[in-house]
Amino acid sequence: MKLVRGAWKLLVGIKDALVLVAMLLFFAAIFAALNARQRPATIGDGALVLELDGPIVEQPEEVPLTALLSGQRIGKQYRLRDVLRAIDTARDDDRVKAIVVDLDRFGGGYPAVLGEVQAALLRARTAGKPVLVYATAYTDGAYRIASAGSEIWTNTLGGTMFAGPGGNQLFYKGLIDKLGINAHVYRVGKFKSAVEPYTRTDQSPAAREASQALYGALFDQWREAVSTARPRAQLASWLTNPAQLIAQARGDVSRANLATGLVDKLGDRVAFNRRVAQLAGGDEKKPAGWFRTIGYDAYVAANPVPAKGKIGVLTIAGEIVDGEGGPGKAAGDTVSKLLYDGLAENDLKALVVRVDSPGGSVMASEKIRLAIMEAKRRGLPIVVSMGGLAASGGYWVSTPADVIFAEPGTITGSIGIFGIIPTFENTLAKIGLSTDGVKTTPLSGQPDVLGGTTPALDSIVQAGIEHGYLQFLTRVSQSRKLPIARVDEIGQGRVWIGGVAHQLKLVDRFGGLDDALREAAKRAKLDDAQPVWLEKKPGFTAQIAQQISNQDDDDAGAPADALSRLTWQRQQAFAAALGDAKRMLTGAAVRVQCLECVGLGPIAARAEDRNLWQMVVARVGL
Repeated sequence: MKLVRGAWKLLVGIKDALVLVAMLLFFAAIFAALNARQRPATIGDGALVLELDGPIVEQPEEVPLTALLSGQRIGKQYRLRDVLRAIDTARDDDRVKAIVVDLDRFGGGYPAVLGEVQAALLRARTAGKPVLVYATAYTDGAYRIASAGSEIWTNTLGGTMFAGPGGNQLFYKGLIDKLGINAHVYRVGKFKSAVEPYTRTDQSPAAREASQALYGALFDQWREAVSTARPRAQLASWLTNPAQLIAQARGDVSRANLATGLVDKLGDRVAFNRRVAQLAGGDEKKPAGWFRTIGYDAYVAANPVPAKGKIGVLTIAGEIVDGEGGPGKAAGDTVSKLLYDGLAENDLKALVVRVDSPGGSVMASEKIRLAIMEAKRRGLPIVVSMGGLAASGGYWVSTPADVIFAEPGTITGSIGIFGIIPTFENTLAKIGLSTDGVKTTPLSGQPDVLGGTTPALDSIVQAGIEHGYLQFLTRVSQSRKLPIARVDEIGQGRVWIGGVAHQLKLVDRFGGLDDALREAAKRAKLDDAQPVWLEKKPGFTAQIAQQISNQDDDDAGAPADALSRLTWQRQQAFAAALGDAKRMLTGAAVRVQCLECVGLGPIAARAEDRNLWQMVVARVGL
């Protein structure tokens, strides 16, 4: 017995020691993170390194501390306005001898976002600042940015692989029929194809027509932007017959790229770094390829946004959802409260609404719109700045604007509404279960997810959807000063790019956030266009998690080689589609959302989506 008690005490002691060590490591990490945050790095001469090992987004999601403690791999996200500020500041900063853009594990971005980054790098290159770009392989989005470089490098074992927008999507109709799920779909809009995967096994002719027009326009913009930035590149042959070019080069893609002007230099990372060292300074006594570096995070921290101004900027980024939420998700309660508090606590003279959202919940979209209308009621000029995506609910919240700015590549429109209610009466029947009961009205127990819906409920919900669509049309009609019949004609759930949306009068002008701020200042008769960001401040634990995540060397980005990256992108896209399907069947029943838009943007499936994808893959034996 004494031996057992002794062994038990030993085990308890080991456990306590391990807990103590873990706590010491945890608090040491907190201490290090706080010190790093409180003592900004001194910026010396060197090359500013933009290692974009993640997607460029409007508003990065908050890193949960629990994710770090559980060992979950956290992919970085880069805030668009920080990237642009870093590039534009570096352009005129004599300490910055060159700008290095590392796209080896780039996570993508919406076409308009890629265009803004490309334009900023072109401004720097035109001003005489060397812009050196490196990647093992370039796909479409990465090359849009790379084309702005004064020197484009690729690995001798790498090269380019351009796929263009488009590809297959998942359709769930066959699966839900096998499972016995009855997806009751209520919709308005000929082109509201977000619901088609639940009602069809293939794409409808109307959806195909709309997608062909959208993808064609986006591809034309990409081709023109790349050709303008790099006129000597023989791009056409790589888009029409890449297999022939590669065959002529005996499979050496990088050599073929060099011969046709797509890249300037071939070499591994050490060779590239030595080239950077010639410009930024190096040291032969240090490891091969070492050069003087200015870190991106340190440079952004050393060049903060200007002091508080009189123009409030409200960011609506990510899916619009009910309730509360953190950055990267436009939660109706949170976003509206930020604006109400901002109006009460700041002497605001104008409001800029920055929208980068595919939409989502109708109720949350309306809650945000009403908050913006309160600012309008107080006499503030309202200027909307559309980012990479402002569709469906993203357009709903834009309707109070006095003027709307967008980029030519902004994805917008999708004026339509739909609802989905899943019921499982057929599923239960497969395993011998049924439902029955007493009903006092046609709506008793409805919507009954176990027994099915009634014709009365279906009629009521469809009528409500049609009424919601009329409300949408009315808001757009009043905002854009267009007849309702005309809005209905260009609505119907169809998605447009910014260039076409401008022709249709859905947007007023081309320009980015800075243009919107200047317009707001002009309308408010202000001498400057300094913003005050109406954003939720990260909590203590979120700040610690972010600091630790920034210092984590573990890379959760995309694979470096072209084929693996394209495969990874498709896996991420399918994972996100499965996650969307799950959220569609379990979230808000009535939505103004553009699910088809999301696949055109950054590759960033959620952790739970990837887990769902892995489960499906395991189930089918892949």
